[in-house]
Amino acid sequence: MVSHLSSMAVPLIALLIAGLGAGFAAGIFGIGGGFVVVPALFLVLPLLGGSHDAIAHVAIGTSAATIIVTSLRSLMAHAKRGAVEFEVLRQWAPWIIVGDLVGVVLADYVDGRILTMIFAVGVFLMSLNFLLPKVGGKVISDTMPSGAARVGIAGGLGTFSALLGIGGGTIAIMVMTLCGRSIHKAIATASGIGTLIAVPSAIGFAIIGLGKPELPWGSLGYVNIPAVVAVTSMSILTAPMGVAAAHKLPADILKKVFGVYLVVISYIMLRNALAL
Repeated sequence: MVSHLSSMAVPLIALLIAGLGAGFAAGIFGIGGGFVVVPALFLVLPLLGGSHDAIAHVAIGTSAATIIVTSLRSLMAHAKRGAVEFEVLRQWAPWIIVGDLVGVVLADYVDGRILTMIFAVGVFLMSLNFLLPKVGGKVISDTMPSGAARVGIAGGLGTFSALLGIGGGTIAIMVMTLCGRSIHKAIATASGIGTLIAVPSAIGFAIIGLGKPELPWGSLGYVNIPAVVAVTSMSILTAPMGVAAAHKLPADILKKVFGVYLVVISYIMLRNALAL
């Protein structure tokens, strides 16, 4: 009994630390925290058993479930500062949810290693928008996309985010800054997009994973319940801290910090993909 409890202590502590990081990242970067949680889960989930083939799907499904709490907590904190553009959320919501459901269905047919490599490459490409001044400094429009462009971008955002277990904040921030929004407003609004993506994603991954063999201990489909509880219990504490930091940092510095952060995560995930 004692040895069992001690063996569970390491993954529990790792998940609690990941939760602290995810909450802060959600607040400061407007993301759901998936870029923190997914890499952590790749390290921790094998300690809970299960096959290597299932780890990628469980990591992504579990991340989506944690994003429900972290992004909602972040959204509330940003809203108190009047930085959230709720009209953008209302207009984009239907298409994000449709794309999200498409992504969940596709994820059931994608190999875990390929899923991880998609994550790594996608994150690296997103980092360029924030690290290269000639890219990240551009403003191509003073209005947000509408009509077919909105459907395509919002739907694609939902699909891509569901496949990766992220809140979609990175893509949303990139689109909003290209359309003339400040980095602070973009981050604040992106936290709401994370909530829109996370709810159907988490439900979908739980459903498509039901009955799958060799899942880690405590998993409901592709969602690991102990990991969700551990991560979210900590993230709700640190999300407001991240929000406060985001509103204190100058826009240029915030962009660079975000870009470097994405490069590091891309490297970690690519290494994980090659190790599967």
